[in-house]
Amino acid sequence: QWTVTLGRFDIGVAVMTMSSFRVAPRAGHLVRLKRIVGYLVKMKNGYIRIRTEKPDYSDMPPLEHDWTHTVYGEVKELTPHDAPQPLGRSVILTTCKDANLHHDWVTGRAVTGILHFINKTPFEWFAKKQATCEAATYGSEFVSAKQACEQIMGIRTALRYLGVPIDGPTRMVGDNGSVVTSGSTPHSPLKKRHHALSYHYVRECIASKAVDFCHMAGEINPADILSKHWSHSQI
Repeated sequence: QWTVTLGRFDIGVAVMTMSSFRVAPRAGHLVRLKRIVGYLVKMKNGYIRIRTEKPDYSDMPPLEHDWTHTVYGEVKELTPHDAPQPLGRSVILTTCKDANLHHDWVTGRAVTGILHFINKTPFEWFAKKQATCEAATYGSEFVSAKQACEQIMGIRTALRYLGVPIDGPTRMVGDNGSVVTSGSTPHSPLKKRHHALSYHYVRECIASKAVDFCHMAGEINPADILSKHWSHSQI
C-alpha cells in the first residue's frame, strides 16, 4: 500500500484485491503477493513523468447543451469566497474513470478505478470496491462516475485554495457510451430509479460547467489499469 501511495498505481488493483483477505490470509494469497513483488522487482524503473504541457482535446470537443429548462435550472459551480487570488500558469484538469462489473466473485461487487491528471501528469489515483452490488455495467459505471465527480469537486476546491488558476471544466472521460449520453444530454431519461442519486449528482456537476463528460475507447482508457487485472504483456 505504501508503494501504491508513492506512485506505483499500476499495482493498485492487485493490492486492493489482496486487502480483502487481510483478516484470514491463506497460502495462495502469499503466492499472489510474491507475484506482485516480483513484478515490482522486474519493473523497478517505473516512475511518474512530470509533464507540464497542457493536453490537446481538439479531437474531443465538449458537448454544448442548454440545461436552463431542466430540473437543475441555472445551477453554477460553488466556488470558495475566501480563496486567494490565482497566480502563475493555469492548468487543465482531466479525470479518467472506469468500473469493472462483478470484480469480487464472493460479494458480486464492482470496482471503481479513477485517475486524475494535472495537465499531463497523474497526481491522484483511486481503486476500491463499490459499496453496493450492481446488476449491470450501466449501474456500476454510473456509481464510478459519481465517485469521480465527488473527487473532482474536492480537487477543484483544493487547487483554488492553493491559488492555482483552472482552465474551464474538468474533462472526465469514460468508456461506457450509454453512461456518457445519459449524463451529458439534458433530455435523457432516468431508466433505473435506484441509480437516481448518482444520475442526478453527475448531471448537476455537468450542468454547473464544473465537469465535461466525454467518451473514450476502453482500449486507451488509462483508468482501466486501476479497475481490472491485466496480463504481464498488457501491463
